[in-house]
Amino acid sequence: MKSVTRGFAPLRNPCFRLLVGGQLASNVGNAFYAVALPWYVLRVHGGTALLGTVLAGYGAARVATLVPGGQAADRWRPWTVMMATDSAQAVLSGLLALVAASNRAALWELLPIAVAIGAANGTFTPGAFSIVPSLLPDDALQAGNAVLNGSSQLAGLVGPAMGGAVVALVGPAAAFGLDGVSFVISVVSLAAIWARRPSAASQATPDSRTSAAIQGPKAPGAWQLARHERVLQVLLLVVLVANLGSGGLVGVAFPALAHGPFHIGAGGYGALLAFSAAGGLVGVLAAAHLRPGRRPAIRACWLSLVANGLLAMVPYLGGPVGAGVDIVVWAAVNTLAILVLITLLQRWAPPGSRGRVMSLFLLASVGAYPVSVALAGFAVPELGPGPFFPLTAIFTTVAVLGALTQAQFRDLGRVQSRADVPM
Repeated sequence: MKSVTRGFAPLRNPCFRLLVGGQLASNVGNAFYAVALPWYVLRVHGGTALLGTVLAGYGAARVATLVPGGQAADRWRPWTVMMATDSAQAVLSGLLALVAASNRAALWELLPIAVAIGAANGTFTPGAFSIVPSLLPDDALQAGNAVLNGSSQLAGLVGPAMGGAVVALVGPAAAFGLDGVSFVISVVSLAAIWARRPSAASQATPDSRTSAAIQGPKAPGAWQLARHERVLQVLLLVVLVANLGSGGLVGVAFPALAHGPFHIGAGGYGALLAFSAAGGLVGVLAAAHLRPGRRPAIRACWLSLVANGLLAMVPYLGGPVGAGVDIVVWAAVNTLAILVLITLLQRWAPPGSRGRVMSLFLLASVGAYPVSVALAGFAVPELGPGPFFPLTAIFTTVAVLGALTQAQFRDLGRVQSRADVPM
């Protein structure tokens, strides 16, 4: 019982409670948008070319604004930037609802709206990652990240089904309108957080090993951090290599495995994705109740190595049943590793640079996706979907083992015991 209470203890903080509630609402709204947009474009005969162009515009704008979004979060506080961008997304969703109500799909209308939504989302996201240390004490940070991630996972499970029902019963315009309402709910919650003005005293203390170069009165830019901070370089390299495989794995190799060797069709593919989501929730619960270790960087690496081993075995366990069980465990361990790493990165970054640091982390994650799916598109037909799984695991394993050779990285977040302290 104490373990359960500890895992959900961050929800006792009223500001964090507001954040979780607002983000849950907006993430459900995002699922409505994700279902309604392709259905609307294809229903009014806009075609796949128009849909692809609109989605590409959204994605490019989102990636391009990640780093500026991190700088904005550091300069004007995360909740302020999040409130402004969610306000913009509420208005843009309303415009999209009006366009959808006209029952036409024109590039000159949809593309500017999609680009603006992508830019607002990209500007918003670094603040969403850097706000948690501003609201919670250091010892509740990992549990807080887990609760917030869990709310996102929950929205990912129920949101698409709810969005699909709204689109089927009322139409895409209503779904876009409800997406706008979800952003209004988020804005209200963020405004309440802004009114409470979390004090700097609640922010986590920067790691004592962080270089003096980024603790001065003037925080450096994102690219300065990337050039001069060895620890950050190692972290970003691992994240980049891992995501060079993961995007193509989920987007290409997974459905190819279901369609080809497993012969389980679209329903079976959906079941495998559901297994992954279920495992992710298990990982979230584990992270919420995991006590901080003395060597969190090494813990994250070992978890990643275990996850890579599980990933490599997915196609070779006798079929969809064995693969499904393996995917649940893999997703749980992988999610736990990611949450440990994110918490470690939040603790390492000085308060004045958290937004910039998280924007680089997000850029390494999201920016690798187009390359990943393109590589998988060429590799999977040549090699088959099965070998893509161990190859992805091998590349990530090499990057993680390389990170472990760096003493600065191994000691990141290290908690000294009495034996470590000279007498």
